[in-house]
Amino acid sequence: AHDFRSLSDDSEDAGLRFVTCQSLWNQVKSETQQIQEDLNKQMLENLVSFLSRSHSNFQEKTTEWTCKMKFREIPTAALVLGVNVTDHDMTFRGLSDVLQDNITPYVALLEAKDCPGIKNLMQKLMGQLMNCDVDVDSLEDEDCVQVSQNRIRCSMSSLISWYESLKKKTDSETPSKKRNSSSRHWQSPPVVVIFKDMESFTTKVLQDFIIISSQHIHELPLVLIFGIATSPMIIHRLLPHSVSSLLCIELFQSLSCKEHLSTIIDKLLLTSQFPFKLGEKVLQVLINIFLYHDFSVQNFIKGFQLCIVEHFYSQPLSVLCCQVVDIKKRAYSLSHDQCENIRRLPSFRRYVEKQESGKQVALLTNDSFLKEETAKLLEDLHVYHENYVSILRCLHVFTSSLPKYPLGKQIRELHCACLENRVWETEEYESSLQLARMLNKIDLVNMLQQCVEILMSSSGREFDKTVEKLKEFLTQFQNLEAEASQERNVSVSSQKELQKKTDLYQLQKTLLELKESRRSKKLSKFEMLRFEVVDYIDSLVRKYLVPAEDRTLHEIVYFNTASVLRGHLNAAPRTALHTALNNPHWYLKNQALKCDGGGISNKAPDICIVYKLHLECGRLINLVDWLEAFSTVVMAAEEPNADAASSDQVDDTIHARFIRAVSELELLGFIKPSKQKTDHVARLTWGGC
Repeated sequence: AHDFRSLSDDSEDAGLRFVTCQSLWNQVKSETQQIQEDLNKQMLENLVSFLSRSHSNFQEKTTEWTCKMKFREIPTAALVLGVNVTDHDMTFRGLSDVLQDNITPYVALLEAKDCPGIKNLMQKLMGQLMNCDVDVDSLEDEDCVQVSQNRIRCSMSSLISWYESLKKKTDSETPSKKRNSSSRHWQSPPVVVIFKDMESFTTKVLQDFIIISSQHIHELPLVLIFGIATSPMIIHRLLPHSVSSLLCIELFQSLSCKEHLSTIIDKLLLTSQFPFKLGEKVLQVLINIFLYHDFSVQNFIKGFQLCIVEHFYSQPLSVLCCQVVDIKKRAYSLSHDQCENIRRLPSFRRYVEKQESGKQVALLTNDSFLKEETAKLLEDLHVYHENYVSILRCLHVFTSSLPKYPLGKQIRELHCACLENRVWETEEYESSLQLARMLNKIDLVNMLQQCVEILMSSSGREFDKTVEKLKEFLTQFQNLEAEASQERNVSVSSQKELQKKTDLYQLQKTLLELKESRRSKKLSKFEMLRFEVVDYIDSLVRKYLVPAEDRTLHEIVYFNTASVLRGHLNAAPRTALHTALNNPHWYLKNQALKCDGGGISNKAPDICIVYKLHLECGRLINLVDWLEAFSTVVMAAEEPNADAASSDQVDDTIHARFIRAVSELELLGFIKPSKQKTDHVARLTWGGC
């Protein structure tokens, strides 16, 4: 985490940057949580409906439940969440909250790492349901849990007794209390057990729990939820038919992680709600990590938040990365140093070079004029973003409907292409235009209607004439339909006249004229209109989808330092470990540890001293020599001992410190014991980092 107080700028500016960064961070966090809830809403509603059906059957003791009870079937929801395992925790937390708020207080979340055996599973299950902490190591009998002052045996019969006692207690309450308590939860609420990572559970644990539960299903309204990352077939691979037949399984599918990512990008990046933007290379780094590493949307969001912090920490002018209503106020309060920072921006220097000489002098010498111009340019940049998003969506309507996807099917791919360079100069764009010029009328009309809806709902102020033009195209297509029906009638009548001609010469002459007319056939009205529509969309693209790097002051709102982000997200453990051990001052920021010329400070941690000494050795390291060198470094600052005899012996404390440091170095994989010589160790790493 960066400390904004360590910035060299004045404290007031650093404080404002920190407040702006924190506010933006909170907005992003709130927005992503809302997106997550919206995306999971349908799935959670389906799960609640499933629980309602299962529970009502149990409560009413209907024929269906009696039939299930006869075959000892347990209602089971198979929840397929995808391979993005790191995102599952948030989904399960949301599911648990919904169940506990509206349906039942009895929800248990189980993980495979906590349940190596059926005893551990029952302990965790009863511990969570009874709201008590289970510490296996502190219990003499591992089959029991401590509830209040009583020890309860971890078994299904104990769980049933506990549930029935709670049910009797609820039934004995007064009607008013019962009404209040049941306002949130169902009467006789079910016990929901969620297996978060079903693939990781051992077959024996699952089998034993399902068999035991099925024998008591008529006494306990148990419902199982399996969290599945791969495929529902894993249930039948883990469980034999005799066990899986005890489950009444219903399948639920969550939104795919790619669709989830597209929604996140759409809500966070393709919007004017957030002034902060990502450059093309930075966005590509985040997308590549998502596609080729973990498919984790949460990690993508964390990367986005990291970009926010890095931008506000490293960019002195990020104080101007704010909502449009605050731009003028902050621009007019800029200091002289900040004005000089603006003048040093590459995009601003290009802007100055295009101005007339008088304005150039004013921009470079007059701070007041510069502040006014800065406010105007930032407002123009905000308008550019609004227009960019609207036209990008319109272009995506066309490219995503083509038989091929030269510019990609997802809008994020199209967005990256537009950020990278002038998209209309690419071969992929030309291919898209050629395909668009072959679209049929129905597709073209549908696309134009979607574009009209997008532009009418846009906050851009320049699209009134554009909407009128698109509506005019739609009207022309409707008129073409009427004209086409008339032309069809004329062609039918001409063919009938041709059939009436019996003279061979006249017939041949007419056929030759028809053939010649087909050769020199001009474009039909529909084809001309189709070309006109595609050319108009092309003109909008060239006008509004200019790359952000061509806009003045884009450095203030765009984070483009991909190398910094890559260094944070792409782990390089060996490099980080070498830096920490070779130069502890880099991380600890302790001036006493700072060494010049490659020396070794006796103030450094023992493992750092041992590590730097081992770098000076060959393939085999003599432990005695190593210990003497370590002792020399550690005792360098101490006064020489008067007793010469005692100087031949190494202090026991130093010896113990050395042994511990060498053990830690072995644990990290830098050395290993040598079979050639007992008093030597072998070095395992070579070369620089």
